[in-house]
Amino acid sequence: MRKTKGFTFPKILPPSPKPPLTRSRPFTAYSFVPFSPLAMLDPTILTIGGIVLGIALIERILERWGVIDLVDQFGKIMRFILPVTFYSALIYFFATFMF
Repeated sequence: MRKTKGFTFPKILPPSPKPPLTRSRPFTAYSFVPFSPLAMLDPTILTIGGIVLGIALIERILERWGVIDLVDQFGKIMRFILPVTFYSALIYFFATFMF
């Protein structure tokens, strides 16, 4: 039987000519963006809130005019739309909010 000769890894591949990596000093960075109340001024959420507020104002105006049947229809629709809008806006806010 013939003997096999073993090679070590550095002998097979020559070392790369890249200079060694230099590490910079660690520093601490603080960001107050997630805690800013201005982060809630998202155009999408403001638009949804404006639409809901507009519908509520229309409902009040119709109530003052005495169109109670139409106000009842708005009330039935808003009982469904308001919770769906609120929860979808809340999910959108937390999905796009940078923590």
